[in-house]
Amino acid sequence: MSDAVVESSYNIFTGHLGHLSPSQEEALVAFKRALTDAKLYDPDKPSLDDPTLLRFLRARSFDPAGALKQFTDSINWRKEHDVDNLFATFDAAELENTRRFYPRWTGRRDKNGMPVYVYHLASLNSGIQKELNAATPERRYQRIIALYEAMIRFILPLCSFLPHATETPITCVVTIIDLKDVSIGSMWTLRSHLSESARLATANYPETLSTIAIVNAPSFFPIIWGWIKGWFDPGTRNKIHILGKNPAETLLKLIDEEDLPRIYGGKLEWEYSSEPDIDEATKKVIGEMPKGPAIFVDGKVDRP
Repeated sequence: MSDAVVESSYNIFTGHLGHLSPSQEEALVAFKRALTDAKLYDPDKPSLDDPTLLRFLRARSFDPAGALKQFTDSINWRKEHDVDNLFATFDAAELENTRRFYPRWTGRRDKNGMPVYVYHLASLNSGIQKELNAATPERRYQRIIALYEAMIRFILPLCSFLPHATETPITCVVTIIDLKDVSIGSMWTLRSHLSESARLATANYPETLSTIAIVNAPSFFPIIWGWIKGWFDPGTRNKIHILGKNPAETLLKLIDEEDLPRIYGGKLEWEYSSEPDIDEATKKVIGEMPKGPAIFVDGKVDRP
């Protein structure tokens, strides 16, 4: 794993609100001006917050023109798929069931306050894959959208509200991808499933990944990497780190022991099949994890 990720001198929030260079501040002003001219932003009644705008700017290396193009495409994509209504009306039981196919929130956060996700690919066995493929391609795509909406509208705002190291809003997640017991055949079978999610996120939910730590990588991982690296833009590829035989040594520099699952060297009794195990600070705010579509606004749980 890159030393820059764990060195205390490295600012993981570079390019985030409160951590902008003068040129990045200027880019944000220019981006807002361009959005206003395109009638996508009203400076007097802004419906878009700065953290969201900065995600698109970071994705385009703070090029306002590039960010405007990606943002406009994303707005059109949201209209095409009726994203707001899709999320608001998504069946609660189906949404909860869908979490078994994708990265899951542990209910805990890293030392910077970012939610920690885990994706154990071997859990997507032949039975789960059969169930996944039983849905139409359109419905599978809608499920991915619903999960990303839940992340950006509930989990990230909640983590921003909870006490964390800085006042910087939380707009990214840390993900542990566990390749233990994964065969090259199963990875080949899952490639379209994984590709669809990665491409959707890169285009429409940019810069929501902070660090991706791959653990238990098999000897054939270089072959897998050859398949998947094209799914991500260069910025995202640079956030993917393959940990060695003792991943706990690095993970514990990122995540406190009580918040890291025991199977990765911590003390948290959590497995991929588990529900989020929220800590006491989170329980004081939300009580318990809501089921189905939920948003977090002004310090409380609400429905979209």
